[in-house]
Amino acid sequence: MSYRSRSLGARVLKAVSSSVRLQVLNLLFDRGPLSYTEIMNILKLNPSRDAGRFAYHLKFLLKADLVEPDAETKKYRLTDLGRMLVDVTDSIEEHAFKRRKMMVRTSRLAMEEFDRNKIAESLVKEANVPPDLAQKIARETEGRLLEVKAKYLTAPLIREFVNAILIEKRLEEYRHKLTRLGLPVYDVTQLIKSAGAKTLSVEAVHKAAGDSVIEEYTLLNVLPRDIADAHLSGSLHLSNLGTWILKPNEIIHDLRFFVQNGLQLGRPELTGASSGPPKSFEAALQTAVNLLRISTTEVSGEQLLDYFNVFLAPFAKGETDKIRETLRLFLLNLNQSLSNASSPLQVSIGLELTVPSFLQEKDAFGQDGKKVGSYGDFAEESLLIASLLLDVLLEESEQKPVLQPSLIVKIRPETLQNKDCESLLLKAHKLAFERGLPYFANLCPKEQAYASYTATGCRFANDWKQDWELDTLRTSSIGNVSINLPRLVYESEAKKSVFFSLLDEQLEMALRALEIKYHTIKQRTRENLLPFLTQRTNGDPYIRVENSTRPVGFVGLSEAVESFTGKALQEDSKALGLAEEILSYIHNGVRKSMRKPETRPVAAMLPSFESAKRLAELDVERYGWAKVRVKGSKDQPFYTDLVAVPLQASVALEERLKIEEKMQQQVTGGHLTVLPLEDVEQNPDALWAITKRIVTTSRIGLFTYNRSFAYCSRCRKTFFGQKSKCPACGSVDSIVNFNRVSAKYTSV
Repeated sequence: MSYRSRSLGARVLKAVSSSVRLQVLNLLFDRGPLSYTEIMNILKLNPSRDAGRFAYHLKFLLKADLVEPDAETKKYRLTDLGRMLVDVTDSIEEHAFKRRKMMVRTSRLAMEEFDRNKIAESLVKEANVPPDLAQKIARETEGRLLEVKAKYLTAPLIREFVNAILIEKRLEEYRHKLTRLGLPVYDVTQLIKSAGAKTLSVEAVHKAAGDSVIEEYTLLNVLPRDIADAHLSGSLHLSNLGTWILKPNEIIHDLRFFVQNGLQLGRPELTGASSGPPKSFEAALQTAVNLLRISTTEVSGEQLLDYFNVFLAPFAKGETDKIRETLRLFLLNLNQSLSNASSPLQVSIGLELTVPSFLQEKDAFGQDGKKVGSYGDFAEESLLIASLLLDVLLEESEQKPVLQPSLIVKIRPETLQNKDCESLLLKAHKLAFERGLPYFANLCPKEQAYASYTATGCRFANDWKQDWELDTLRTSSIGNVSINLPRLVYESEAKKSVFFSLLDEQLEMALRALEIKYHTIKQRTRENLLPFLTQRTNGDPYIRVENSTRPVGFVGLSEAVESFTGKALQEDSKALGLAEEILSYIHNGVRKSMRKPETRPVAAMLPSFESAKRLAELDVERYGWAKVRVKGSKDQPFYTDLVAVPLQASVALEERLKIEEKMQQQVTGGHLTVLPLEDVEQNPDALWAITKRIVTTSRIGLFTYNRSFAYCSRCRKTFFGQKSKCPACGSVDSIVNFNRVSAKYTSV
């Protein structure tokens, strides 16, 4: 090597012998060209005191050809030699770092030596950061980690350092994509403790943790920022956010599909036995149980088996006692699945007391999936199944409350004219006054003829394709978004014009959120992630996703009206008129978006106690108790959901029915009227008289009777009302109280 080359090398090395000059080189490498003043300011040098010293260092770097001036911008930048020198110093530091054997516990559950290139690769791959910028961030991260002197590093810790640097550099869009999803250690610990206190299974913990990750992912990477912020702040509530991008919310099954084709798993490569078309009543019921078990992995909420007894009628041959015991075994199997599943089954069964006119001439399918006439030929068998199912539920409820499946008893004009149905309706009302279990669907009005209901109040009718099968069976409710009505009153300061303007904004976001969910579910079907629901027969998939409803709901109608007028809607005609005006506005706003293809939005008044509680708590935090009107206590505040008139309100039955009828006419996508019963013995005949009056004189679509009761597991007795100890044996630990929370009963 020549003397001249060695002289240049010595000058270069001498240039970096000063910490100030090395800082300047690193600064220009990290930030690009900078002016004389900018460099001094960043290095926190005093212009009056340090100008001479800084000029000397800068001149030294220029002579060593490590820095050069830019004639156009009047800034200094690194030369190729300067960049090379920075790389050399980095390599020296990296070598020294490795000698300290700093190890990283990676997300692949392995221990590896630290390598900053992996940080740069992650930035490029996960957040689409430009390679040059990624290298600079990785280099700065490495420098900070060197200062930490930790015994070992973890992948999450390194990611936190990277995210902190991205925030400092105002690169939040990149940090947004790089965020790690999951629960803090403390939250997981509390989740396990909470599950133990509630006697939940370990699978409940597993599911809650998984849902938390998907919730974060959906809010960060799927939903637009305005919708995510609306949910987090409490203006909107997206139900089942943990499965928002994975599963539809509710589904109506068609038993005929599986009676004809048997039960397949959906993909030929999936292991496990499939079954052919059932050959007996017992096999048909087992097919129904297995159908529900498999589907619960692909549906987040309620599953409805509508026309249950009609579609099973061709199999109901043989001794009555055998059919009764087969139904008892069906309930046992179903309730075992309800308690053991990681995603508990939520099942509704639609019970017909007569064969509907539109099914009379439809082909009936029986043993081995063969045609056996029409369903009108099996009216007696259909009635027998309904009667025996009610008998079994009454018998089993004497031993212990049986709250699942939810029974939807459907009342049609022909039901009221058929004397054979009278005894069945009395049985149903005996079950109602003892357990509040059945729901009654009023299908007497003309527009209700083809309606199907789930126990949550979700309604499907022939109002989309004008074909009852395409509009109801094998379709779903895609999801549910609830609007926080009281929040809009607080924000508008009770000015109607401002309130409705804000309501427009929330409606637009709710519909957009449901549009996004629809397209994500369509994408899941294309990816074959819903193999059972999308299995095909004769080229048609089982589920008709494009016919799914998109319910836009709300909470706090009662509280919103009271905040506006100062009076409850059941106490004042103007308050009631305002409630109708709000629901009419929601109904019309939702219908406007129906013009788009494959867009079936509906206004609905559905149960959502989770949102009613969460939104009330957020509003109390935000506005204070002086402004917010809620139900419940200060420890447990909540808004009214599901019904217009709060269940706690002291209102005459006739008045409650009139108000709920008016509200239900505006929310055709879903509704359920809950009628409170006093905690005393009731006469089934008197209760049936009330039901008969409702179905013959009103347009209420779905209703149920509500009572609270308690069960003692020691003496196996049930008592009306809430009890702190068993009235029979005096036990405190063995008493369990049951009450309806929104649409369904639960232990409280």
